[in-house]
Amino acid sequence: MASTFHGLETARRSLFTTQSALNTTGHNIANANTAGYSRQVVNMTASRPIDAVGYSKSVAAGQLGTGVEASSITRVREKFLDNQFRNEYKSHGNFTVQLDTLTKLEGIVNEPSETGLRTVISNFWNSWSDLSKNPENADGRKVVMEQTLAMVDAFNYTAKQLSDLKADLTENVEININTVNSLTASIAQLNGEIRRVEGLGDSANDLRDQRDLLTDQLSGLVNIRVEDQANGYRITMGNVELVENQTAGTVDMASITAAFNSGNLNSGAIYGTIHSRDHFVEGYINELDKMVQTMANGEFEVTLPKGSVLPEGTVLNGVTYTGPNRTLAEDTTVTVKGLNGLHQLGYNLAGDDPGLPFFTDGSGGTAGLTASNITLNPDIVANSNLIASSMRVAINADGSETVITGNNSLAVLFSQMRDTRIDFDAGTGESKNTIDAYFRSVVGQLGVQTAEATRMQANQQIIVEQVDSRRQSVSGVSLDEEMSNMIKFQHAYNAAARNMTMIDEILDKVINGMGRVGL
Repeated sequence: MASTFHGLETARRSLFTTQSALNTTGHNIANANTAGYSRQVVNMTASRPIDAVGYSKSVAAGQLGTGVEASSITRVREKFLDNQFRNEYKSHGNFTVQLDTLTKLEGIVNEPSETGLRTVISNFWNSWSDLSKNPENADGRKVVMEQTLAMVDAFNYTAKQLSDLKADLTENVEININTVNSLTASIAQLNGEIRRVEGLGDSANDLRDQRDLLTDQLSGLVNIRVEDQANGYRITMGNVELVENQTAGTVDMASITAAFNSGNLNSGAIYGTIHSRDHFVEGYINELDKMVQTMANGEFEVTLPKGSVLPEGTVLNGVTYTGPNRTLAEDTTVTVKGLNGLHQLGYNLAGDDPGLPFFTDGSGGTAGLTASNITLNPDIVANSNLIASSMRVAINADGSETVITGNNSLAVLFSQMRDTRIDFDAGTGESKNTIDAYFRSVVGQLGVQTAEATRMQANQQIIVEQVDSRRQSVSGVSLDEEMSNMIKFQHAYNAAARNMTMIDEILDKVINGMGRVGL
């Protein structure tokens, strides 16, 4: 036989369970816009029924139910979608950084435009063409000097911008490394807190949400693999362990660089930053340096006109020109080492001295020229008359020589360098091109790389949004659904309360009214 107070206990359980459901619904509504929050549900089960006590089966109709219990409060989460999101998010971080770097590179190169390198290089060739029309004009030499200074300044400034961008990327790597260490430390701490809470029999839903949100953020920085173990998350980056239960590993620039080189780091924002720095930025620094070095010292063939008088001791194609054989009896094709070598084949307005090296590194050196240190020879800057344009001298009665300043042979050769193919592979002869065409190829390559990065980033953005949308459809809070649940649980609570009132009235009758007949 059931207890007199059995119905009261059943109603009580119903009230407490539906109240838990209402509180959970309110919690869901409050966190509808909380990043990383997963919808929570109360799992209700029928409580254990009452068995009749005795040696034989009770005459009562079956077991007597005892109501409902909230067995647990769990979050709605699908592990497969979490793993898929993290796998796609790492690639999104990689391509986003690459696109950002290439976009900045396009801003630095700034081509095509009327203020970029191609324009100042073109102005440089044009100034030599103008000088060839009036080689005796000192003003023409000043124009050449100014246009050359403008060109080397453009190289220097572009090189500085590239160097600054490289330094910025290195700094971003260091910042992201600190973020990784902070995230892994927080995840390890949450592992401990979750283990403590769930060790008492409760579900640490909100703590698990926080841990998953931090793990998602970590996946955008580096490629990770997550294992949900009994003691918490174990997170690895390739063979590098980042989190093991309550212990967080730390990374620094040296370990990240080693992981990048070994392949353990192969995606994420940090990978994209290092790849952009070492492949894109460093690559264009090298291309610009190669362009400068080739212009100044690269080998090319030029035809020297008949009657040209080479400076004493000039060595071309293994032939040393000295004494009477300095005067060319016919047009002669020779190999010259860059504009520096070409300029030293002529004579300047200052006298019969041969031309100086046209480009230096500012201290007189010519071998290690780069875009960052190239400059016009300081002697020429101090005296523009040292710019050579003539390749003819007159023999005086005393045997001395006088420069024929009206000759424009060298100035013409300089102006023709616009269309001259120079060896860009240090004497191998496998990559000959004009300066302008080479720079166009570099700019074209940048455009192709940017277009590809844009496509990849856009595709990855779509994939991430699709996966996240599917994840939100499972774990996200729907206000419409929660309002429906609220009404459902509210009616259930009201019904349980009405049931308890009814039981109370029955008990009141039993306790206070039974045995009093006729009163």
